[in-house]
Amino acid sequence: MKEEATGKATTIKTAFSRTTSITIDIKSTPSVLWTLLTTVAGYSAWNSTITSIDGDIALGETIMLRSTLDAKRTFKLKIKEFVEPTKLVWGDAMGTRTYTVTDQGNGVVTFSMTEKIGSPLFPLFASKIPSFDASFEQFASNLKNAAETEFL
Repeated sequence: MKEEATGKATTIKTAFSRTTSITIDIKSTPSVLWTLLTTVAGYSAWNSTITSIDGDIALGETIMLRSTLDAKRTFKLKIKEFVEPTKLVWGDAMGTRTYTVTDQGNGVVTFSMTEKIGSPLFPLFASKIPSFDASFEQFASNLKNAAETEFL
């Protein structure tokens, strides 16, 4: 079942995890999206949800990321999958974020982002983790704007 590409985030909560997803159609090419998603030096130019990112986005590498959701915390994230130009996965012991880029073949690319966080201890601190919905929507909107501007 294909998730509707509305650019609206959805979150599913269980006792031990939370999964937030978003899908959006972008008038661009997979290579443009892939370049935006994997070029650390360019993130601050297009992505207003990340305050800093350091490292190399490549398989097995580790990046250090700070986001607007928790500006005081630096997330140390390992690149778990890197399948150019269709799939990028990074995460830590608590969560995994997956980016997928699907070429629709008509000048439109479907971008999806899903993050699942959780563990057996998740119920103890779940209420302290802010909602990702608005941040995901901003990320997708920023990516769409950058990719469509680059593509034109």
